[in-house]
Amino acid sequence: MSRRSQEARDFLVSRRAKITPEQAGLRRYGGLRRVPGLRREEVAILAGVSVDHYTRLEKGNLSGVSDGVLDAVAGALQLTEAERVYLFDLARAANAAGGRREPPPAATVHASLHRVLDAMTGAAAFVRNGRLDILAANLLGRALYSPVFDSPTRPTPTAPPNIARFHFLDPNGPDFFPDLDASESTAVQLLRAEAGRRPHDRQLTDLVGELCTRSDNFARRWADHDVRSHRTGLKRFRHPVVGELAVSFDAMDLPADPGLTMTVYTTEPGSPDEERMRLLATWAATELAPAALSAPVEDPAPST
Repeated sequence: MSRRSQEARDFLVSRRAKITPEQAGLRRYGGLRRVPGLRREEVAILAGVSVDHYTRLEKGNLSGVSDGVLDAVAGALQLTEAERVYLFDLARAANAAGGRREPPPAATVHASLHRVLDAMTGAAAFVRNGRLDILAANLLGRALYSPVFDSPTRPTPTAPPNIARFHFLDPNGPDFFPDLDASESTAVQLLRAEAGRRPHDRQLTDLVGELCTRSDNFARRWADHDVRSHRTGLKRFRHPVVGELAVSFDAMDLPADPGLTMTVYTTEPGSPDEERMRLLATWAATELAPAALSAPVEDPAPST
């Protein structure tokens, strides 16, 4: 079985295990059940497909499956929107085998986008790719993520800081993210979603392999096959300069740079968090060298 087929199989099996008959609106009959969630035949009934057809899908054979069947299976398994997108990404990868591949994300950020970042003086902002490499940041964003930028987990001083490496390989990670479990889960789930979009990204494969090898925590979470989108919400930091800080975040894809996302952090007006953000901006203006922001990061090798 190919790696892509194995991922499709494991994803569908893991989602089926999460849905009980009661959640699916099915009657539970007497006797012990050998599976924790739905049976294959129950998913097939709910999706309106034959048991043989669903069994073929759950064995990882998504080649040639129609969007209608995928929609029906997603409904039967009560997939979230992020999980549904991931299933469709896995199917697209299966149908594109040997054909057109998803282009790799941009390796660098163009000058005009740097100017947009620098124009944001009251908010922390950065641009990342799907591997969670930070490719550019404004001064306040650099200050907010200073422990990540300064982390010894960076392969070289000019390589882009990587949020996932910081989470799972840097001993300061647990202290920087107070909501540790949720924060670590988010990092893994974003990488899993990116793997569905770009299964041929060698750098992503290498990153996941490195983290699975060096962190049992990451490997355990990766095996859960959970995915998510990360668009807006509240995030807390325990910053070494200003202490605990709660910020609202909004993440926006950049259509002109497919594969890149801009994330902007703001604080509630008049709140203690706003004051701490101002203190952080003052610290950044005096302690962070402007040259550190303009220095280019190491261009990653093209994905293959």
